[in-house]
Amino acid sequence: MDVWKRLKLFNGGDVYQCGSPLGGAMVVHEVSQMIAKGFGRVATVGAFSTGVGGGAAAIIDLDQPQLAVAVPTGYTIRPVRISVQVQGGLAATDNDETEILVAVDPYGQWTGDGTFTAELPINMRTDLGQGSACRVGSAFSADMTTTPAGAAAADPVLDMELARKVNTLDISTIAGLFLHELSLVYEPLHGPFIVGPATLLVYWGGTVEPTGGFCQAAWVEGRNEEFYVRV
Repeated sequence: MDVWKRLKLFNGGDVYQCGSPLGGAMVVHEVSQMIAKGFGRVATVGAFSTGVGGGAAAIIDLDQPQLAVAVPTGYTIRPVRISVQVQGGLAATDNDETEILVAVDPYGQWTGDGTFTAELPINMRTDLGQGSACRVGSAFSADMTTTPAGAAAADPVLDMELARKVNTLDISTIAGLFLHELSLVYEPLHGPFIVGPATLLVYWGGTVEPTGGFCQAAWVEGRNEEFYVRV
């Protein structure tokens, strides 16, 4: 049996051959190739030492994320690394909670509504220009929506959760120092193919509103016909 399969990788159209001794197709790790071809993007939330707060009372707010990456129809993204650092608020009672959530609305695209800060992603190849096929916004302070194909705009539907971290506090009755910090790094070995229309969303918040938070999100993106591995 001929075990070699012709695989078109997301590498500018070059075609490679590879296969396993058992006859299955093999795909080499292609993220580095994507970045080298200029398809990597990075967006950050928070500036220098000034973070972005949010989430008090509801802990996290479904329609006011701290980061939204809207993937348009005809495009696909794959998360490479999402790192979040939250400066917790001043805890007052037992069970005060701080939370981080990374999730996807797999069918609805954010189209630019709400009040937010527009972000201009940086190319992961620094000799190339800024920009992205995706709309990117941060620090939402008024409600946003997502719009599925052929349907009306509505609140995001988080059918795919990628990562979560929760910190629940137990306040000591003895006077002393108290450390309150929360961070998360999502760095998938096999990241999902987020196919537009869709939206990648990052949230953080707490029962007591955090004094600030930061996020560094990296992904690779491309047109559907460029992106998929075809056997």
